[in-house]
Amino acid sequence: VGHCHPDIVKAAHEQNQLLNTNSRYLHDNLVDYAERLSKTLPEKLCIFYFLNSGSEANDLALRLARQYTKHEDVIVLDHAYHGHLTSLIDISPYKFRNLEGQKEWVHVAPVPDTYRGPYREDHEDSVTAYADEVKNIIEHAHKRGRKIAAFFVESLPSVGGQIIPPAGYFQKVAEHVHKAGGVFIADEIQVGFGRVGKHFWAFQLQGEDFIPDIVTMGKPIGNGHPLACVATTKEIAEAFAATGVEYFNTFGGNPVSCAIGLAVLDVIEKEHLQAHATEVGNFLMKILKEQQIKHPIIGDVRGCGLFIGVDLIKDQAE
Repeated sequence: VGHCHPDIVKAAHEQNQLLNTNSRYLHDNLVDYAERLSKTLPEKLCIFYFLNSGSEANDLALRLARQYTKHEDVIVLDHAYHGHLTSLIDISPYKFRNLEGQKEWVHVAPVPDTYRGPYREDHEDSVTAYADEVKNIIEHAHKRGRKIAAFFVESLPSVGGQIIPPAGYFQKVAEHVHKAGGVFIADEIQVGFGRVGKHFWAFQLQGEDFIPDIVTMGKPIGNGHPLACVATTKEIAEAFAATGVEYFNTFGGNPVSCAIGLAVLDVIEKEHLQAHATEVGNFLMKILKEQQIKHPIIGDVRGCGLFIGVDLIKDQAE
């Protein structure tokens, strides 16, 4: 919502003057914020864990998935990046290919890229073709005695090239993953909070009939303040709590962070920032497409709201 937004600075300052403590102490801000955030999400995503960073959120999402499914393996998209903790470098092809390589429990599916990928715009059914790649990975894993805990994906792959997955892809993948006893984790750390304009969450671009099992949030959630969140279902949260090992985070969900989180939601609403993202994004796409006509180096212009990619190429045909 902008650098040093006065409403955010004010919310932080006011709460700082009153109280900051950890989330073992009851405070209205935590409940008020969770309640407010829940109104932006589908009803079944009703349990919230607050943390300090997107990496912490994704690490917790992994733990939730494994505890709930009692499985270990994770399917990710090629070129994905999900954070800098050891557990997340393991599921980030963008990182692990330059480090220790791919772990046995990690499976990499092709990015559903209809411009550069194996199934392109001229393919008769790229959605099914890309989803079948995930299905094949599951079948191959099962033959090796492996079990899938989660399909872990950015709702719009960013490091992978600002990709807009074709509508319906997540639904088909979720079907295969659920059938295998796994869960669907949507990483909204880069793309959530109205950035795509027409929706508050990027996963909603796939259609109203699609709901992830776990959603992770970070970056814009606190407008520069260290704040992150994992939203999930009661069933998954209950399975996690059943271990008897409570989840505790010294700073996650503290009153100051929650006050800031609430102020961010206020500003997004008050300043109509979703409409702004749509309008500015459409304008930017329009002028970029005008450049594309003039310059053969621009192969593709794609995006939604203020999530836009310009694909620079050497050869149109190749």
